[in-house]
Amino acid sequence: MVDTELGYIPYFDRESCDLDEFKVLTSQSLTPDMVPYAADVQKNVPIYDMNALRLSLADADARQRLLTEWGKVLGQSAGVIVLKSAYADTAVIDRATRVFRAIIADERASGSGEGDHFAAAGANDRIWNALQKHCLRDPEGFALYFGNATIAAACEAWLGPHYQMTAQVNQVRPGGKAQQAHRDYHLGFQSAEVAARFPAHAHLLTASLTLQGAIAHCDMPVDSGPTKLLPFSQSYGPGYLAFHDPAFAGYFEEACIQLPLEKGDAVFFNPALFHAAGENRTEDIERMANLVQISSAFGRAMESVDRQAMANAIFPALLGLEDTLSAPDLQAAIAATAEGYSFPTNLDTDPPVGGNAPQTQADILRQAVAEQWATDKLHNDLLALQIRQSA
Repeated sequence: MVDTELGYIPYFDRESCDLDEFKVLTSQSLTPDMVPYAADVQKNVPIYDMNALRLSLADADARQRLLTEWGKVLGQSAGVIVLKSAYADTAVIDRATRVFRAIIADERASGSGEGDHFAAAGANDRIWNALQKHCLRDPEGFALYFGNATIAAACEAWLGPHYQMTAQVNQVRPGGKAQQAHRDYHLGFQSAEVAARFPAHAHLLTASLTLQGAIAHCDMPVDSGPTKLLPFSQSYGPGYLAFHDPAFAGYFEEACIQLPLEKGDAVFFNPALFHAAGENRTEDIERMANLVQISSAFGRAMESVDRQAMANAIFPALLGLEDTLSAPDLQAAIAATAEGYSFPTNLDTDPPVGGNAPQTQADILRQAVAEQWATDKLHNDLLALQIRQSA
């Protein structure tokens, strides 16, 4: 939607999504001269041989040039890089795999690990907050695993220093179905209706706040379902609305690519890149990847605010002001008081059941006002949310 007076697009809407334009954008070609550090270009994805480039990471000038190339690819070009032999010693991978499988077995036995993103819950194995669980189970192995200059360089190439690492392990069993095509966190985890309420510049900004990655914990031939990717699709402005459109999803299935990976390889991509985990069509490969999701240091507020206390304090006043405040004013008061975002949370105890984003403080406060709850009920529900998020 173009504002003719302002001369720019203030908001994206369904009418902004033009499949023909998307097809042209994603029909570009990446040539080897555009990525001089890459050992190869396959299906528009640059492939970097880290056995050959590891020494470059030890030299400040060479490292900066390499990171500059990666940043350009992630932002302005294909949107994805593959790092072959990101782990020179795959024994580190095997050690972590044993830890992850033990966690999966424990969580299966306890019935935890509900919910999933863009796939049916329970279809595969998912470890929420694998980062913390890995660290607490095997601190030394964790240090060896994340003590990896290649992984750190990829994170820094897109996010700069002081980034925040998180991880969710995904194990897709034989017969495990593919995900739906999607974009990722932040706006990728919102419905199309919610995403449309954010101004266009926020759609463009969200891709700069996160980096997605997958570390291969086994050899992944294409039949095992490595991630389906659509190079260049991260550059499509209204893509956080478009991926919900069946026509765009259908084109993704026609045009997406998959590349085989070997144990110890890593793939990193812009969170706005259209992608989806593939179907595991093998009979004997349990495809395991550690899905690292790295956040910018700048994606957090400056002050720590006890919004739970604020919500409890303001609730009686909001009840008393229902006839004074208009509906928009009431919503503004709630937005200024309670946390309106679902993340970060503990996805084991606060899973995304019924959607991609769990309930927020603001959702609870809004419901409490609408239904005229007793103050004790609001206090208890907010406390329960806090326990779910931090357990």
